[in-house]
Amino acid sequence: MRRLAVLLLTSAPLLLAGCDMLGIESASAVAGRKEAEGKAVGAACRHAARAIEDCYALNKKADKAAVFAGWREMNDYMRENKIEPVLPTAAGAAPTKLADESASEEDEPPASRKGG
Repeated sequence: MRRLAVLLLTSAPLLLAGCDMLGIESASAVAGRKEAEGKAVGAACRHAARAIEDCYALNKKADKAAVFAGWREMNDYMRENKIEPVLPTAAGAAPTKLADESASEEDEPPASRKGG
């Protein structure tokens, strides 16, 4: 009986290590991955000059606290290093007001611009 208990105690870590090989994630690994993904989404939204509310609306499945943490970290980083936001240029991206104004000013002749 004692031999069986020793055998089970020594083989238990080996059997539990096999769970990783089967692709079974622990709860802490899943939580860490979701937090990292949320921070990445928030940072990308800030770099793309998206408001935090728009970021929440576009990424409903992401954890809001992690998204905000990523957005805030990127905001601080961009301010410290004087990095300008990069406006999205993908075909599916909605044009922003800033991009529309600059494009319309370039298309108009100088005489028809306001104040000039």
